[in-house]
Parts: sequence; C-alpha cells; structure tokens
Amino acid sequence: MTAKVVTLQVGPGIQRDGTQFASVSYVDGKWVRFQYSRPRKMGGYVGAFLDATGISRGMIMSAEDGLNYVISGYNNGIEQWTTDNDNGVGFGPVPIEPTGPLETITITNQGTGYVNGTYTSVPLIGAGGTGALATVVVATNLVSTVTVTAGGVDYIHNEAITINNASIGGAGSGFASYVNNLTTYAPSNNTLWQFDIGYDALGNGDNNLIAHPGQNLNDISSSINTRPMFGVFAGSTLTPVGVFTATATTTSGSPTVTFPTTIAAIGAGVSVTGSGIPTGTTVLSALEVTGVWTATLSANATASTPSAVLAAVAVTGTAGQFSCTATTNIAVGQTVVVTGILTGSATGIAAGTYYIIATNTTSTFTLSATFGGTAIVTTAGTTTGLTFGAYATLTFDNNIEVSGGIVMLFPYLFAYGNYGLISNCAAGDFSNWTSADSNKNNVSSTKVVKGLPLRGGTTSPAGLFWTLDSVVRVTYAPTTVGNQTFYWKYDLITQQSSILSSQCVIEYDGIFYWVGTDRFLTYNGVVQELDNKQNFNYFFDNLNYRQRQKVWASKVPRWGEIWWFFPSGDSEECNDAIIYNVREKVWYDAGQALGAYRSAGVFSEVFRRPIWAGNVENTAGQYTLWQHETGTNEVYTNSVNAIDSFFETNVIGARTGLVGAVEQPGDNVWTRCERIEPDFVQVGDMEVVVTGKSYADDVDDPSDPYVFSNETLKIDMKEQRREMRLKFRSNTQNGDYFMGRTLLNLDTGDVRGTGNP
Repeated sequence: MTAKVVTLQVGPGIQRDGTQFASVSYVDGKWVRFQYSRPRKMGGYVGAFLDATGISRGMIMSAEDGLNYVISGYNNGIEQWTTDNDNGVGFGPVPIEPTGPLETITITNQGTGYVNGTYTSVPLIGAGGTGALATVVVATNLVSTVTVTAGGVDYIHNEAITINNASIGGAGSGFASYVNNLTTYAPSNNTLWQFDIGYDALGNGDNNLIAHPGQNLNDISSSINTRPMFGVFAGSTLTPVGVFTATATTTSGSPTVTFPTTIAAIGAGVSVTGSGIPTGTTVLSALEVTGVWTATLSANATASTPSAVLAAVAVTGTAGQFSCTATTNIAVGQTVVVTGILTGSATGIAAGTYYIIATNTTSTFTLSATFGGTAIVTTAGTTTGLTFGAYATLTFDNNIEVSGGIVMLFPYLFAYGNYGLISNCAAGDFSNWTSADSNKNNVSSTKVVKGLPLRGGTTSPAGLFWTLDSVVRVTYAPTTVGNQTFYWKYDLITQQSSILSSQCVIEYDGIFYWVGTDRFLTYNGVVQELDNKQNFNYFFDNLNYRQRQKVWASKVPRWGEIWWFFPSGDSEECNDAIIYNVREKVWYDAGQALGAYRSAGVFSEVFRRPIWAGNVENTAGQYTLWQHETGTNEVYTNSVNAIDSFFETNVIGARTGLVGAVEQPGDNVWTRCERIEPDFVQVGDMEVVVTGKSYADDVDDPSDPYVFSNETLKIDMKEQRREMRLKFRSNTQNGDYFMGRTLLNLDTGDVRGTGNP
C-alpha cells in the first residue's frame, strides 16, 4: 500500500460550463447542495396535497390563527389548502371564485314545459349576484338560449344560475345553468397568476387576498389587460378591484346623482352603469353639497327613481304587492330600503333591503327579498312606522385593467402594465383610485412586468419595478407645490437592463436577484451583473426560450439558496433548476432530478418548509403540491421511494499535480488509486465509482461500483486512470450524506507516457 495519502479537495459547486478537464469544481451532480464548501444530499419531499386540479401558475401562502393557507392559481381558477405550521397536515382544495358582472352562462339543463317565445329583460337569479338581465328564447318548450344583456354585479364564477319561470311565461321547470364567464374574469390556458396579501387599512380588521390573472404565460410582452381581484383572506370569493356599488337618487333628465352617505371613492373619471344610466357614462365631478354627497355625470339619466321617501305606502295583496302616491317612475330591479318599526296593520314587511320585481311604473310595485326572486308573503294593510326609500343601484368602475400584475406597498395597492404604467389606489382602499394620494404614471416605454416592496427607510413605502428594459424605484415622498401635493417619486435606476420572466425576481435579505435575457442580475442600491463562472452557459444554452415565462424563482433560506426553475431542451414545463448559494457564493443545479419538475411554489416564512407545485400528472390524474426539505425520500401516499443523489469530482491525479492542485506541472503518468477512506455523515449505503479517460476528449472508463456504509473504514481497490474522477452516489431509501475530509491513497501507476497502452 502506498504511503502517499492526500485529502480529496475539490472546489465547491458544479461546473457545467467548459470541459471536465478544465474544471476546478465538481463536474457533475444530481440533487446535491454545498455547505461549508462540501457536498451534501438535498432534502426529500412529501406529497402534502395530491388533488390540485391543474398545473399551478402562481402561489402564495400566509398564516392566520395557527394555520397556513396555501393558495394556487391555475388555468381555470384558484384553489386553497389549509395546513398546520409544521408538516403540511390539513385539507383542501377549496375553490376561491372570482365575482363580477355576468358575461356568459352555460346551460346544463334546458328544462321542460316552458312557454315558447322570446323574453327580454329577464332577471338571472342566483350565484350571489344581482342586476343581471337576459334575453331568453324558449323553443319546443325548452330554454334554447340565454343571452346576457345586463351583467349586474357580484355573480360568482362557476355558481348556479336559474330563472323564475314567472318571467318566461309562467310555466315549466328544470332549467339549470352556471356562470361561465364574467366580464371581469374568464378562464384561460394563458393565465399566469400574481398574488399578494394586503391589510385593510380602513379599520375592518381584515387581510385581503389580491390576485391578478395575467394573460402572459406564452408571451411576457402581452398587452392584454385583465382585472385584478381581491377578497377577504381567507375567504371564498374575489371581487374586481376598483368596482363597487352604491344606492343613489337620480332625477329624470338630469346628470346630478345624490347619495345617502359620503363615498370618497366616487371621483372624476369613474364609469357608471345602472338602471336609467346611458352606456358610456362617467363621473365628471363629485363633492359634498350642503351636507349631501353629490356627483355630476357625463350624461343625463333617462329614467328616474322616486324621491328618497315614498309616500303613503300600503300593502294591497298577499304576494308582496304595494301601492304608493309617488308619481315618479318605478323600475324593476330598483332597491327599496325600508327603515323603522312597523306599527300598522300589514304583515310580511319589516326593516331591510328589498327589490322591485314588478311595477306599473307609477304607483304600484311588487317586492322580493332577492333580486329577481319570488314575491314576499304579505297581508294587506297600512305600513305605519316604516319609511320606504327607492333608490337606483349604481355600479361604479375605476376600470383597473392591467397586463403586468399587482403588488402591495403597504397600505397601497399598485397595479402595472403596458407602456410603463404604474398606478396605485388610495391608502388602504382598493375601491378608491381617485383620491389625492392615488396616482397613475407611465415611467417607461415598455411594459412593467414585476413589482416588489423595497426597504424605503424614511421614504416608506417604496417599491422596485421591472419593465422589459429598465428598473424603476417608486417612493412615497409627499411634496407640495402651490396648492397641489405630489405623493410619489419615480426614479429610473437603469434603462439598460432586461428580465427573462415576470416570476424570476426574488428578494433575499434585502437584495434582489433575477435573470435577464442573457445574464444574471442583482440590485443592492445599483444594478450589477451576478457573476457566474460555473453554469452560465449551461442555463442559457439549454433554456427553452419559447417557454421563458415559466421560469420562476424560489429560495431555501435554511441552506442559503436561490432556485431558478426552468424548462430545458424541448420541455414545455420546468424540468431543472439552477441554484445560487448566497451563503457559499457558488453555483450548482438540480441535475434534472424529479424534485425539480415544479411549476410554482412558496418558500418558508411562518411555515418552515418550501411547498412547490408539481407539473406532472399524478396517478390520480391530478397534480401534487410537494412539501420539500422533509426527510430524505420521495413520499407519495403510501409509496416511499429513494431519491438518487450523486456528485462527481473534477480530474485528480498525477497529470494535474495530484489532488487540489490548480496549476501543473504534473507528471505524464497514470494515477493509481489503492484506497479510499470515506469521511461522511452518512445514513444508508453509498457507492463510489472510479472513472476517467486516457485523453481529455476520450470516452470514460468507469469501474464497477464500490459500496460502503457508515461503518466502512476503508475501500481497497486497484484502479488507475490517466485522468481520474470519483463519483459518489446515494440511492437507497432513507439515504443521506454530508461529506467531510475523505482521504485517498494515490500513487503513480504504470509508467505509460501517453494515452492507452
């Protein structure tokens, strides 16, 4: 046995670029990371949830009351799972459905026995909404078509819609349908979700989930605008940002509208729809006039509501029939607000909100407790003690539609998109985009694709925004010029930048990292290139550029890592990950391990383990949300599989001046390895394979594997190569390792000048 013992010393990281012979780092690896410059196996992963409906295109996680809520957006909607704070134990999915005005419905049952004909202004009932009207065609006693003519508000996507048969001839039954598309949301295979959590600063004490279904999965520069949505966290519905309803009194032939309460969100430029409001109407101005909040519209109302107080209301029948002395028009769909305590002889009516479902337009009307629903049950009599107010229910829309996405700079919600647009709401009010501290500005000629909060110091809140070719900083900096206060400052950091995908930006300890179209970049006060001399070409040469928007970033703070998942080769989904270790300042990759087949994810904050979404259909025909850094195996239901992990050294031996030498000279002789003394923190058997070449560009000549356990003191062998490498592998159930200072017994082998004998 040779007396020459050397320590296996190889530079950390995996160098994919260049040749194996030129590398000073490890030259190959799979599911291996580096800590203290030494290789160790990555953690295992467990199928936390096995029932995701589609491939996740965006995720967020937040904690509340000891629970973690995991939210995933896919092509057809949003799903939510609930876990504990440790091991992903919980339940789901629960759908989170968008709401808004109806656009189309899908008929699931045409019913039977309906009266043939074409019916207009038919109320659509259900799905949590009000105000939707349709033209209904009945043919051969079946409901043939339903064409939405007025969208209404607050209809829930995918929920059931029905029609009162009294509205279509008075006979028939069985009709059923559901909400297909909303004017504010339509499912799409091109959807890439952005999420954020925003606290309600108005005092309601709620967190809000904010979601934006960007139509840019196939093209980062897509200019298609879509609506951001928000809803109470953790709730089941989302409403369009900037859309709200209010009851109002209009006057026939007048643009003036008055409101029972002050509504600061009603401001100039806001669109208005509702009964008697012409198409295309907007608010010209809004202010308080003699104690009454008043708006001036761009068009006169063509129909009116009664005065705020209906006069001499009486109940005239048992089916919600009323009469009054009002002489103004009364319209189907109007809201009737009843206040007070009934002291008269009528029954079936009390304080609350009702809807007019029938009227002679002057002095009689019929009420329902729901929009377009059945009449309330009453008995005739007087209504002493009650006050009736009939109002138009108007919908106000700030028309917040963007192509880029959303971000919270607390307490402000920002939305961004085409032509450098950056806009924000009033503080804490997602409905108000007209107050003084709201703003809208175009900061670039190219689309804004990503925004993240930035440490602002005395100028908080602050944010960093990425356009297709620049980086912009936004800070809260109120400055008064004359009688006007400007609340926001916009600084162009650089106009010579790029970004590969809208999901490739991540913050790590206050420093931002992202992938450009041709390099890695970072921001810490200035934009700089992130040096990568190990797998730069490996990433950019193998990236499926047509699927660039699927590149996404995550991090594993426990190990100091930033992961960029990417589709390589011809893959249309991510099948590998390139990794930068911030702590070790080295690069490596996942080696196309199955654990890198992920489409979106969230990293540990309150919940201490990353949850990443699989992009390969599981055995149930659905998709798995994997809890990573858990154990050492792949666990799916009751199936426990070993995870293959290996690393391979660079060239060692006499030819390169023995182990750890950077520069030659080395002897032009073969190297003989007679013994390996493994030094591993190890669970389960491992193997080592000696391989190498006779020339730098020759084919490898691997040995049979040498198996060793944590009790193995030495591995004796007789292996010699002119250019020698060692590959260590763990591929056993529960297998784990962390390499220490492994020793090699090396000497010169047979004296062979060059090449093969």
